[in-house]
Amino acid sequence: MKEIADKIKIVLVETSHPGNIGAAARAMKTMGLENLTLVQPKDYPCVEATARAAGADDVLANAAVVETLEEAIEDATYVLGTSARLRTLRWPGIDPRKAAQESVEAVTNGGSVALVFGRESSGLSNEELSLCHKLIHIPVNPDYSSLNLAAAVQVICYELRILLESDNQPVVVDDSGEPPASAGDMESFIQQLEQTLTHIDYLDPDNPRKSMPRLRRLFHRARMSRNEVSLLRGILKQIGKIT
Repeated sequence: MKEIADKIKIVLVETSHPGNIGAAARAMKTMGLENLTLVQPKDYPCVEATARAAGADDVLANAAVVETLEEAIEDATYVLGTSARLRTLRWPGIDPRKAAQESVEAVTNGGSVALVFGRESSGLSNEELSLCHKLIHIPVNPDYSSLNLAAAVQVICYELRILLESDNQPVVVDDSGEPPASAGDMESFIQQLEQTLTHIDYLDPDNPRKSMPRLRRLFHRARMSRNEVSLLRGILKQIGKIT
């Protein structure tokens, strides 16, 4: 169980209240997860975070603090974001139980997972969601949908705990032997793709509309291997040479 849990990280983006960081760390540790990354926390380290952690001080002490979400997820091969807000461009959505199943499956197939939680007041931006493979929606009372950050973390970690303790864990389904592409691999590919499409006048850099977000979704669904990404990048490089 620990081998799988260690490959799943919780990422908190621009958390404004240090107490919420501590409470999230406590929620993680009670469910056996200890891999925490903080993206530009407003006030951290902070005694309030330590107090709210209630004994999960080691999770806080070992937490990584980074400047961007891209940096936080660059080594993950499967990225799931959480948000309660409706979006103009819809992302594939799953519930917490399915998210746990797919996360464990990703790890058993040789990858690693980032579960991303947004700001307390506004969640994740569309740009940040575009870095995720899927969106986790926690079903709540529609008449009172206020769910605090630590509670949201607890729900997801609970589903992971239940699955990891059961006899029905996902089995390895990818027998290709090729390592999956990381978020960093995919981001480099997407940037090269955008540059190439702009170069051949398919994209107008001043008015890209929704083409790139849709292409991101397409390639995220493919769940490509590192070798497949390298293959596509080689094709894009050759296109650049002959245009």
